[in-house]
Amino acid sequence: MNASPAAPTDAAIESLLAFWVEAGVDSMLLDVAVDRVEAGKFVPPAPPPRLAAVAQAQVHAQARPGQPDIGGALAQAQAAAAQAQDIASLAEAIAAFEGCPLRYEGAARQAVVWRGRIDAPLMIIGEGPGAEEDAKGQPFVGRAGQLLDRMLAAAGLTDRVLITNTVFWRPPGNRTPTLAEQMVCLPFLERAIALVRPKLLLLVGGASAKSMLKREEGILSLRGRWFEWRSTTGDLELPAMPTLHPAFLLRQPAAKKRAWADLLTLTERLDRPDRPA
Repeated sequence: MNASPAAPTDAAIESLLAFWVEAGVDSMLLDVAVDRVEAGKFVPPAPPPRLAAVAQAQVHAQARPGQPDIGGALAQAQAAAAQAQDIASLAEAIAAFEGCPLRYEGAARQAVVWRGRIDAPLMIIGEGPGAEEDAKGQPFVGRAGQLLDRMLAAAGLTDRVLITNTVFWRPPGNRTPTLAEQMVCLPFLERAIALVRPKLLLLVGGASAKSMLKREEGILSLRGRWFEWRSTTGDLELPAMPTLHPAFLLRQPAAKKRAWADLLTLTERLDRPDRPA
């Protein structure tokens, strides 16, 4: 008897969706009309705690010989972030912080904190710095960053953003940062959000969206949707939209129109802050 076919993996589904996007598929016909305005008001249910539990397990795991104590580092990050009273002192606290393993594993030169306006109405949060960012000390300055800048300029957002990442040191080989690495840096990122007080967050790429929203879906499922980001303490809440990473857009140019649609949706909401979503 033939065995039942295995269910497709998330990676296979995302690969198929990316293929459809590149082939020019940009719409889906449904049997019943959908009011997209009403659908946009839907608040997604709270995600299962699986991602948070995994990150906590990584943080509290036994430190390997020669590696920083991640659990202790998280406490140090929380204390250092809380003491920063402005964005400049917070940048100094990050630069002096020695508890993130990436400082010794991937970074060749320096911490990469942010660039842009320190009172920006929009904060853009990417994944982590790469080689060019490590060399220059600023996020999103390579090819992907240049594409992001062009998109922001076209949307009229150039002088309205602060750009940063979930981690402040380059991961070795430009790999995706682990949940534990992101969690150790999170107190600094949350303090930056509290000090800048943006109106909206734009989460660039799957690693950023999953970490900040504590969700497990892939970026092709999350992008273009509104979520409520909540700080660890629960005293900060902001609307957040995930979108495709510009590095992905360089590999899949046909997907640029989807990222552009996300950016236009975000810009429209940014310009009507007093109206409900």
